[in-house]
Amino acid sequence: MTEELLQAILEPVRRDLAQVDMILKKTLSRVEAPLNRMLRNSLFGGKRLRPAFVILVGRLFRANRQRLRALAAAVEILHSATLIHDDLVDDSSLRRGRKTINATWPKGAAVLAGDHLLALSVSLIARLENPRILDILADALATMSQGEITYQYLALDRKKRSVYFRSIEAKTAALFSAAAEMVAVLARRSEKEIAALRTFGREFGVAYQIVDDVLDFTEGEKRLGKPAGTDLAHGIVTLPVICFLEKGGDPRSLDRVLSGKHKPQDLRKVLQTIRRSGAIEDALTEARLHAGKAKHALARLPKTGTRQDLADLIDYITSRDR
Repeated sequence: MTEELLQAILEPVRRDLAQVDMILKKTLSRVEAPLNRMLRNSLFGGKRLRPAFVILVGRLFRANRQRLRALAAAVEILHSATLIHDDLVDDSSLRRGRKTINATWPKGAAVLAGDHLLALSVSLIARLENPRILDILADALATMSQGEITYQYLALDRKKRSVYFRSIEAKTAALFSAAAEMVAVLARRSEKEIAALRTFGREFGVAYQIVDDVLDFTEGEKRLGKPAGTDLAHGIVTLPVICFLEKGGDPRSLDRVLSGKHKPQDLRKVLQTIRRSGAIEDALTEARLHAGKAKHALARLPKTGTRQDLADLIDYITSRDR
């Protein structure tokens, strides 16, 4: 039912998304082999949620379709670049059921592949000839990289809510927020509407990431393309873990898994304990709270059918656990 909802939301923008794919293919056609092949695997195969997000926001204001599609393609390329870098940082070998670039190529080459995608994204944005949009993109990149450096390499208590939310606001929400803001600037909207869309994108991104983190506990490799508990096994503390500890959960077995010094059965036991604790429900409640804030920001924008599509998209991202 959840996927049926997504397909219904995407139906009005199918033609736009097909054109976005054409832009992506044309952009990659200028990249030499073998990098072309590796980047193609990174760019194609996802649900195109971020390009759809850009197109739907643009349809609120009837933004120029050609420029909007170029922006949507740039956002998707940027997202793919961040995934390559994330896989490197997390030492992940699978992404959407496929081997990651860093599992196939030397790490240095994988870094450069991600950098190349960043350059392609910036190039598409630059062609829009709007300095403010380029500034928004640059700010988002700075926020995302600084957030990841802070989380990975500074001595922070990752079991604190404040640290978690600071991390996902940089990791995921910053790109959704920037995407919405760039569309508003592209469509020459008022500063009030630009601010509303910036907030909408941020809260949408926070809700999306929380649910993504929940799925790491509730779904397996068949749906996610990676084993359940992958984040936990890599020492990544997400909201379900924090909620588990807030409910008085025993941290000893959890700490053993987070340290990386565990057996497969230890991970399975911790996953089961967290699932039974009520922590998953608490995390989803938090996701729905941020989804509500996204809808509140959306309500400040023109009341159109597209606005309802965006509200439905919020409902989709918070129902993926079902």
